[in-house]
Amino acid sequence: MGTFGRRSEILQPATAPAPAGPSPTPAASRVTEAALSRLRAQVMEQIDPVVAGRLAGPALQAQLRALVHDVADRERVEISGRDELQIAEELTHDMVGYGPLEPLLQDDSISDIMVNGPNRVFVEVRGKVHMTDVKFQSMAQLNAIAQKMAATVGRRVDESSPLVDCRLTDGSRVNVVFPPLAIDGACISIRKFAKRKADLRELAAGGSMSPGVALVLEIAARSRLNVVISGGTGSGKTTMMNAMSRLVDHGERIVTIEDAAELQLQQPHVVRLETRPANLEGKGEINQRDLVKNALRMRPDRIIVGEVRGAEAFDMLQAMNTGHDGSYCTVHANTTRDAVTRIENMVQMGQTSLPSRAIRTQIASAVDLIVQVERMRDGGRRVSQVSEVAGLEGDIITMNEVFTFEYEGEGTDGRIRGRWTSPGMRPGFYDRLEYFGLGEAWMRAVREG
Repeated sequence: MGTFGRRSEILQPATAPAPAGPSPTPAASRVTEAALSRLRAQVMEQIDPVVAGRLAGPALQAQLRALVHDVADRERVEISGRDELQIAEELTHDMVGYGPLEPLLQDDSISDIMVNGPNRVFVEVRGKVHMTDVKFQSMAQLNAIAQKMAATVGRRVDESSPLVDCRLTDGSRVNVVFPPLAIDGACISIRKFAKRKADLRELAAGGSMSPGVALVLEIAARSRLNVVISGGTGSGKTTMMNAMSRLVDHGERIVTIEDAAELQLQQPHVVRLETRPANLEGKGEINQRDLVKNALRMRPDRIIVGEVRGAEAFDMLQAMNTGHDGSYCTVHANTTRDAVTRIENMVQMGQTSLPSRAIRTQIASAVDLIVQVERMRDGGRRVSQVSEVAGLEGDIITMNEVFTFEYEGEGTDGRIRGRWTSPGMRPGFYDRLEYFGLGEAWMRAVREG
């Protein structure tokens, strides 16, 4: 075969030239979508997938464009350079990427991609959702791309296993719902993460919190407080956890536990664990609870659970209560009070015989701080509450507000305006803050807001 720059490299062996077709008529001067589709299919028939698979994206695209030009000439199809480039890009994305989704994945301004079947693709940009003009060629192409995403991390999605959580090589989190559960075709939800990880002060500068809130969360991280980050879907829980984790000492051993690994910690001593679904025989499943239990045997300084959603909540509380201070987890809840109730309900999933008071005692002694994050109607993600879990009075968990976001109106740019207020109370864990020499800094932060 020829060198990289020669058109024959990706051709199938012994490809015979097709007979020349009739000369184009004047009416055929504008190429129809149907003609482009036929041309795309003819190009695909002549590609040797083994050879093409060895080429990098730019090299493959260059050779595909040359091949498109040759096939168009042979078939007497008048095609513009722009159409040649478009077909070459589409074929390259299909072969070494994720088809029509590839440009969206490469666009750093997009935070979420939502595919609702082959003809409806939505994206979120700066907190607002928009429909795109991206379409898949067929239901089969959409299904193939969904399966390719799952296969990236050794998982599968098909009719017998129609739900899957996975991740892409760039860390993006993917959820796939496959037919027959998805009636209108496979549904793909992709959560992208910024390549540059923001810290708390950058989040404060962007309006997600005040400098005082940022300082309080920084002190919480440095003082090894156990923190629960609560919020709805897409509210910024993972972003907040990544920002807080940047303050963990580089000498500490951290074990992270997730369904689909998405946390991106900067420390050198990090062990990343990921759940495993059952195989075709229904065996071999490793869930988050199994991983939390095992993490306790791995000599961690801190345990971080990406999202607590079931019976592993009990084991997480046990870890927080047995010397693993500074551990973090996230939960789905609407307020900090709801987060406490949700943790209690999740513990009861696996410990049905445990009295409610015993569970609440565990929560009150394990959790120090709950941070509520919220995606507001202007698309901005903000800290709406920071609450201290103060203790147990009777059968009720008592909580003190550290900060609360108060709505003040809307600016001319449509952005919500507000301020973070604090009663300035001394927290119950003040002795721990003093132990780390940060007690006065905490009080100054809550006073200044």
